[in-house]
Amino acid sequence: MNLTEVDKKILECISQPDKHNQALTLLINTYQKKLYWQIRRIVINHDDADDALQNTFIKAWQGLQNFNQNSSLFTWLYRIATNEALQILREKTRKNNIPYEQVSYYLSNTLTSDPYFKGDEIQKKLQEAILSLPEKQRIVFNMRYYEEISYEEMAEILDTSVGALKASYHHAVKKIEEHLLNHLE
Repeated sequence: MNLTEVDKKILECISQPDKHNQALTLLINTYQKKLYWQIRRIVINHDDADDALQNTFIKAWQGLQNFNQNSSLFTWLYRIATNEALQILREKTRKNNIPYEQVSYYLSNTLTSDPYFKGDEIQKKLQEAILSLPEKQRIVFNMRYYEEISYEEMAEILDTSVGALKASYHHAVKKIEEHLLNHLE
């Protein structure tokens, strides 16, 4: 995988102890917004997204010197962020005694009570439709629809095949269409 110029600069700075602060600042400034929204689409809640984002940067910072460059920093960070978001969901469901199979219902309730949600009724219905998807389909849909991540990059991030991702995305789109048709007045 080709590294971007920014990725090369980050890795160059991390190799020099006197430039660690510059590397961290560049890493956060480059990826914070994209990672936040990837996480937020998984956990829904703003505070949970902030926690997962902070954990993502801590883990990334701790592992950056050992980054093997088999993938881009973007791919590596997205994998960490996705895992952190899913971990927060698992902790929430365990702490609140919610069976993991019912996490979609829990997230849907979280969406309607989140003061940071700024969407109109149509956006709310779309989010509810997305939340009705199984976890893998929800993640694949969000990555493809919102972030326009290629199937090849998603395959690296999620450690699965391109064919499986295409099938997941196709099924997700069909389920979302069906949900919207059944829930719009």
